[in-house]
Amino acid sequence: MRTVFFLVQKEFLQVFRNKIMLPLLLVMPVVQTLLLAFAANYEVKNLALAVVDHDHSPTSQRLTAKMGASGYFKINALPTAAMADHEMADDRADLILEIPVNFERDLMREQSATISLNANAINAIKAGLGMGYAQNIIRDFQQETFNQGASNLVNVTYSNWYNPRLDYKTFMVPGILGTIVSLIICFLTALNIVREREVGTIEQLNVTPVKKWQFILGKLLPFWLLSLIMLTIGLTVGKLVFNIPMLGSLWLVFAYTAFFTPCMLGLGFLISNFADSQQQAMFTAWFFLIIFILMSGLFTPASSMPEWAQWLNKLNPVAYFVEFMRLVLLKGATFADIKTNFYSVLVYASVANALAVITYKKRV
Repeated sequence: MRTVFFLVQKEFLQVFRNKIMLPLLLVMPVVQTLLLAFAANYEVKNLALAVVDHDHSPTSQRLTAKMGASGYFKINALPTAAMADHEMADDRADLILEIPVNFERDLMREQSATISLNANAINAIKAGLGMGYAQNIIRDFQQETFNQGASNLVNVTYSNWYNPRLDYKTFMVPGILGTIVSLIICFLTALNIVREREVGTIEQLNVTPVKKWQFILGKLLPFWLLSLIMLTIGLTVGKLVFNIPMLGSLWLVFAYTAFFTPCMLGLGFLISNFADSQQQAMFTAWFFLIIFILMSGLFTPASSMPEWAQWLNKLNPVAYFVEFMRLVLLKGATFADIKTNFYSVLVYASVANALAVITYKKRV
């Protein structure tokens, strides 16, 4: 172990001397957490709503004002339907609300009126949410118009568990932390080893009496420690900036991370074994990581994927980490709740590192 200690010391010296790597390890988690938590948001607001009001009555104007006051829509009043269609064709309108002539008269006499609501469905998520917002506002407008009292309505008492304010950042930040740790550790491990091969220092190590397991452990252990530091920084930012609830045990979070990080370390080392240059290592790592991130459930539920994709996702280590972070931090899950996840990660780490060791050739 004395040999491993000196190898670890050498790796830390390289990290601290590198003007790029140290900021990458310490600053990037903070910047990415702050940027992605605000930017990666499925809460759709400021939808462009083109309103064509043929009635020009107080009631139609009140409906238009209610749409604008909701905060979800930016109103653009247009005189003709043809102009509204042109705006949508040019992608300057997300929805079109067309109010017909005699809208107020029909609504007051018949207590029923027809309006037209069309959505630009190229972006299906935006269109679906926009239609949902608009329909809810119109429903509220109808209830206000006819002065329906509480006695005529069904009273619904509801609460939102685990995210009472429906803040999308509360959902995103734990997943982002897991993704950032996975991405940076895998990249740096792959690039670090290939860089030594490019500059020739790895050949000097290969002709020494250092055993293969000592060399690999000495290479991976520093990044394993740095992953825990990055997680600490990320959790601190999540709590201080976004006030993310941390209902579960932080000891469990760090213990799980300690067993999860070898998954990404092993994967990065495995990639480096087959790469001849840093460019090859970077593109190979990115090929796997972009798939892992998009299928991890960070942005959309993994349960919404096709069944074959859900089975394929069992080979995705990032999906396990994202699920774990949300369960423990937001729901207060205990080890009993995540033990299947933990054992899956343990198997994954064992297989990835075993393959890395087997495929690494110590040239003498």
